[in-house]
Amino acid sequence: MATRSLNKVQLIGNLTRDPNLRYTPNSTAVCSFSIATNRTWVPADGGEKQERVEYHNIVAWSKLADICGQLLHKGDKVYAEGRMQTRDWKGEDGVERKTTEIVLENMLLLQSRSGGAQQSSSAESYGEEESEFAAEPAPAAKKTSAKKVKEEAPIETMSAEDIADDVPF
Repeated sequence: MATRSLNKVQLIGNLTRDPNLRYTPNSTAVCSFSIATNRTWVPADGGEKQERVEYHNIVAWSKLADICGQLLHKGDKVYAEGRMQTRDWKGEDGVERKTTEIVLENMLLLQSRSGGAQQSSSAESYGEEESEFAAEPAPAAKKTSAKKVKEEAPIETMSAEDIADDVPF
């Protein structure tokens, strides 16, 4: 009997550099970037508050890679979801190396350095992965008159702080 396992990573952090968008020889887009996350704590012995920063290498493929290359910039706060992968590669100097990275499956732009927010992209919505459990497409929006739209309450936007309160860690 096979046992199940789980390889899922969820991060909220800031891009440390602009994404690097490139293409494989068979024209598949691949985008790589890095996210910094930080953690603060006070030692149990009552010492001074401490902080540690972790850097995570992220790689996106296909349409999601194109979107990351267009939307993301250094300093942007993003939610990234994917799976952890370790791979071996040979450097230009001929030395064997190993790297661990997160293969992006879902991305949400929380706050852009230009002040924009709330852009969401996922591998599933771009046909990269198909699942029998995929959500049904949203029904077409009904046409409304300009008068009715003005009468409705304005849509509130959420800030990164509002979202951070809902994150379970």
